[in-house]
Amino acid sequence: MTYAHITGWGKCIPPARITNDDISQIVDTNDEWITSRTGIKARRVSHVTTAELATVAAKHALACAGVDAKDIDLVILATCTPSTMVANTASLVQKNIGAVGAAAMDTNAACSGFLYALQAATAQIQAGMIKKAVVIAAERMTWYINWERRDSAVLFGDGAGAVVLEAAESPAGLLATKAGCDSEDRDILHIRNCGSDLNKYQPIGPSDLLFEGREIFKRAVKGMSEACDDVLTQADLSLDEIDVLVPHQANLRIIQAIQQRLKVADEKVMVNIGEYGNTSAATIAIALCEAVEQGLIKPHANIMSAAFGAGLTWAASYIKWGKRVEPIAISDAVLPPCDKTGLELIAPAVAACEGTDRK
Repeated sequence: MTYAHITGWGKCIPPARITNDDISQIVDTNDEWITSRTGIKARRVSHVTTAELATVAAKHALACAGVDAKDIDLVILATCTPSTMVANTASLVQKNIGAVGAAAMDTNAACSGFLYALQAATAQIQAGMIKKAVVIAAERMTWYINWERRDSAVLFGDGAGAVVLEAAESPAGLLATKAGCDSEDRDILHIRNCGSDLNKYQPIGPSDLLFEGREIFKRAVKGMSEACDDVLTQADLSLDEIDVLVPHQANLRIIQAIQQRLKVADEKVMVNIGEYGNTSAATIAIALCEAVEQGLIKPHANIMSAAFGAGLTWAASYIKWGKRVEPIAISDAVLPPCDKTGLELIAPAVAACEGTDRK
């Protein structure tokens, strides 16, 4: 049987940072209110496009794997904030990294996007259709924010992460997965003024990212926990055999609730939401990279990951890490310099949102 090993990993974190104290200058809130409810202390805001974030993350993953981009067969970009809809953003990333001739596609499952994309690329490798793929998750969630709405203004950030997959004969990579969607309740998390359903000849105004926090909390904990149980059964694993839990970084309370339901010790859980906020599809990809960097993921580790997003999509995955936790090479890819603070970057959007809402 053919498996899809993760042989490279990389991330791209925008330099501009917005702290909770910065947010309090925009909406009626403070650091204690945000931290106690979400676990978030800061988030990043990008001065470049989603494609540029994805490109840098992909280049780091390719260097880490020691793989030439020309040998890549497939580029998948998980995002709900594409730079362009037509042509797809993955095609620009493919061009930027030099993956000549590789198939390129975007996939949108919101916060579950990285696990969905990982499953799709793994299946193609297992089927013998391709041998090498780069799976990227990149988001500019701050682009959607209505800065008059406290509930969403405090939550989201920008960033990207990527992995390289390569065909191999030994069991490793994504070994069990469960994905689904509870579409009947899709309206509890959505952006109502975006997409081709709208009249493009009428002014639309700032995006409204709307959600029902309590309902999302209940569904997220239940959906991700049950999906993890299903994956453990598929893989014939016990909870004690899980070395690392890498959950979607949406809210610290959700992470802790899933951790408690799965009975996973604190030292086995990857948490970085405090610095980055919710970067949607990119959260797991970035967290996976940092779990390796911090030594949390060791050779041959058993990793459980789970996500829940708009749609309402959900997924859980069991990943068996390979033997290597050190990069083969390090890319010099970086974002162009940013000469503005986080508050300066969002100032035009904040001005445009004035008077549209106040929560």
